[in-house]
Amino acid sequence: MVDTAPPLAQGSVSLRLYPHDGPAAEQLNEVRDLARRAVEVGYDGVMVSEHHAGFPGYFPSPQQMAGFLLAAMPSGWAAPCPLLLPMKPYALIAEEVAWLAAAFPGRVGAGFASGALPVDFELAEVPFDEISPRFKQALPLVAAALRGEAEGPLADDRAISACAENPVPMVAAAQSHAAVRRAAGLGLGILYDSLQATDHVRALSDAYDEAGGTGPKILIRRVWIGGPPGEAVNNQLDLYRTYTTEGTMARWDQGANTVLAADGAEAAEQLHAEMAATGSNTINIRIHVVGLSPAYIRDQLDLHGELVEHLKQLISG
Repeated sequence: MVDTAPPLAQGSVSLRLYPHDGPAAEQLNEVRDLARRAVEVGYDGVMVSEHHAGFPGYFPSPQQMAGFLLAAMPSGWAAPCPLLLPMKPYALIAEEVAWLAAAFPGRVGAGFASGALPVDFELAEVPFDEISPRFKQALPLVAAALRGEAEGPLADDRAISACAENPVPMVAAAQSHAAVRRAAGLGLGILYDSLQATDHVRALSDAYDEAGGTGPKILIRRVWIGGPPGEAVNNQLDLYRTYTTEGTMARWDQGANTVLAADGAEAAEQLHAEMAATGSNTINIRIHVVGLSPAYIRDQLDLHGELVEHLKQLISG
């Protein structure tokens, strides 16, 4: 059994997984294989995130997908991260995550976000202009539930009550000072956006620390070993621009926050330097870019053993 850090733990190194463009059964088979490969090369765990209506590179039910992945992984953890919290009543989301944690003890984490893509909420029949207040209302409730502190009928759920002894590790997506202060006040870690500029992330980290936050501060970076993946990075950015606000894009790093390195050791050095510069203590790595074949992604992942080993040494040292 590979020794891995707990879900979403400070200092953990995780991989973000995305489906390729293909039939559903092929997507499932490919992402399960990538999850197995990830822990075999040393990653502590994997994350999957949520969009709907066939949005490229995402799954509609990351908590369900995490269950599929955990069943295929010999070790390590999986986290639906982030889930779109306003999509349905918080109690239903809490039940789904709690039962996933009951099925895979000690191997499940969860992250929450408000969302940004209108079609997601169109399918859920949730007014788009309500997602922010719904998120703010639901976040403390779902956090309490997944610590076994639910009130009312939800407290009678056996998996929810089990969270009192084995709480689910949780983070919240954060792009503003208000968001990091909210997370700190709830005892949650924070998950940054992959394109936020270094100075902006550092300011958020400092604000989180000043608010008493003690959880993971998760930096997201893309990594490519052996040369850049051509125009694919620009294609990925174009996809993000289809649903991102002008205010958010103004805080993006113009270099797309992609680490390009000749080998795993060089990539690890660059990633560790970015963690220090941003005040982050945990990292989530992406290698998926829209338009690349599954074979390209698998070949990249096979190069990550040196990266993960060296990066963990740098973080722990």
